[in-house]
Amino acid sequence: MKDILLIALFAFGGAACAGALGAVVLRLVRRRSVAVSLTVIAAVAVTAMLAGTLAVARAMFLSPHDLGVVTLVVAMAAVVSLATALLLGRWVVARSRELSLAARDFGDGGSFAAPPVPATAELAALSRELAATSEKLAASRERERALEKSRRELVAWISHDLRTPLAGLRAMSEALEDGMAADPARYHRQIRTEVDRLNGMVGDLFELSRIHAGALALSPSRMSVYDLVGDALSGVDPLAREHGVRLVGEAVDRVPVEVDGKEMTRVLANLLVNAIRHTPADGTVAIAAARREGAVVVSVTDGCGGIPAEDLPRVFDTGWRGTPARTPPAGAGPVPPAGAGLGLAIVRGIVEAHAGRAVVRNVPGGCRFEVTLPDPA
Repeated sequence: MKDILLIALFAFGGAACAGALGAVVLRLVRRRSVAVSLTVIAAVAVTAMLAGTLAVARAMFLSPHDLGVVTLVVAMAAVVSLATALLLGRWVVARSRELSLAARDFGDGGSFAAPPVPATAELAALSRELAATSEKLAASRERERALEKSRRELVAWISHDLRTPLAGLRAMSEALEDGMAADPARYHRQIRTEVDRLNGMVGDLFELSRIHAGALALSPSRMSVYDLVGDALSGVDPLAREHGVRLVGEAVDRVPVEVDGKEMTRVLANLLVNAIRHTPADGTVAIAAARREGAVVVSVTDGCGGIPAEDLPRVFDTGWRGTPARTPPAGAGPVPPAGAGLGLAIVRGIVEAHAGRAVVRNVPGGCRFEVTLPDPA
């Protein structure tokens, strides 16, 4: 038993020395190829065996003949181990190089395509992660392109919308300055109207910029959706009377919601004004609210005649103004001037900031906008 213990101690000492030397070499070559590291590991394994054998032989536990046999066996094992390590290292390096080339194409703006040759489990997992990241980046690039297009269109539309009232203001101010205005009071009223319109456009732009920047600060509180709808209806009632549109708000349940009252009133007001603008005279705009499937749904239904199916996904886009189908038919009465196409984009931004969603769909005779909010109950 004592001899076995001594042999184990000598073998462990020789192997430990070889292992320590291998650790130093691995640290020195840690920035080199994985093939080099695998070769060093194989060499350490064989060297540890040889060192332990020599240590035991030096302590005279082995005969010269036995030492020669063991050394020869270790040498053969070293040759096979080193060759296997080199082959494995080259294979891993080749797979890594293929993955690097695929990732390089992905980084240059293309999509990632995993190499067709099978790789190790770790490289395969890395390929899957790169493929998933590629899909996310592709979707992000598409959103960025759509946003950039929307911004360019918005700048063009805003420039056009600003040019018309500014030209009118300039003409009226010059007429007043030169004393050429036959009815100065009417000019003053028109100037005030145009200034209010410009002020509204600037306010919408500021609100939209806060939404896009994520700087929309909400102060949610628990309130009844019945009160929200009542406030919104009273705010747009004069406009509806002016344009001969009936407002119906009888199907509004007294359900609670937890929202920012000011911002949500703006949402409902924007939807109602939009509905009034596109509903012909003697038409009806109906607003309803109810609890449905664990959420509170507020809907505004107009009589616009419907929206083409291909335009439905764009309704809440910044700057979208509608199509000829959104224009009331002949005899519909006066329609308030269209804004810069920001109202519905603001609706979506505010609703999403409340963890809700805004959708639109066609119904017989018009379309219905629905705002779905989380149910606090």
